[in-house]
Amino acid sequence: MTTTLQFTKGQGTGNDFVLFTDADGETDLDGVAVRALTDRRFGVGGDGVIRAVRSAALPAGAAALADDATAEWFMDYRNADGSVAEMCGNGVRVFARYLTERGLVELAEGETLAVGTRAGVRRVQRDGSGFRVDLGVWSLGDGEPTVRARELHAARPGLSISVGNPHVVVALASDDELDGLDLTWVPVLDPAPEAGANVEFVVPSDPLVVDGVGHIRMRVHERGSGETLSCGTGAAAAALAVRHWAGPGAPLDWWVAVPGGVLGVHVSAGDDGEHVSLSGPAELVYSGALAL
Repeated sequence: MTTTLQFTKGQGTGNDFVLFTDADGETDLDGVAVRALTDRRFGVGGDGVIRAVRSAALPAGAAALADDATAEWFMDYRNADGSVAEMCGNGVRVFARYLTERGLVELAEGETLAVGTRAGVRRVQRDGSGFRVDLGVWSLGDGEPTVRARELHAARPGLSISVGNPHVVVALASDDELDGLDLTWVPVLDPAPEAGANVEFVVPSDPLVVDGVGHIRMRVHERGSGETLSCGTGAAAAALAVRHWAGPGAPLDWWVAVPGGVLGVHVSAGDDGEHVSLSGPAELVYSGALAL
């Protein structure tokens, strides 16, 4: 039986998503449908699919409601290849834009929206023309992975960082090295994480810090999606890695330039550890209907 899906296309610094509302959890798309939607030639096109579903309507939402009873909506995120992801930093900001513009929630200046994700509850606020999301407590991973990438002529050491989903950050020597990478090929991690990881390649600006704010450039290969114009959690991980390498006195605020724009990253102390937040634009591009 043919199903007609009412969808909206959204993007945050070029990281684009297909969003739809399934309040009662009745339309859980399988991998085949997700891949059809995200196909840029035969479908809508996107780096992933976001289903807006009430937390109470699916098992993964129970933990979100236990943490915060106001987390009414759950961001059910799938990568472009159909695989399930814990969460997405750009995606959660676009999700907040979608919920507010579709009248599913109200979010005034200064108010906080609790969003359920598989990485836990994420709290979003309006931030000028965009949104800021607290990605929660970050952590360094174990081990010292190396990374091989096409046009990178030797394996490079990487730093494992979790911001609710896994990342490996690699420092490069120059803008030319960054621009010369061929990320149509999947970077090879050794040892390979069981669940995979997003891989960020980063170049610090010169000077690194201007008026108390750190500046870096980044490109990313996202597991399940390939190279994307932006990765929100990846931008956070890249800033955290450079801050870690820079040592004591490194700034708390960072601007991260990605191919699709610029994202802001802020590090702050919390009762449960050091939090990292992400800010940037989030836009809805168009809406339509598609037969699946």
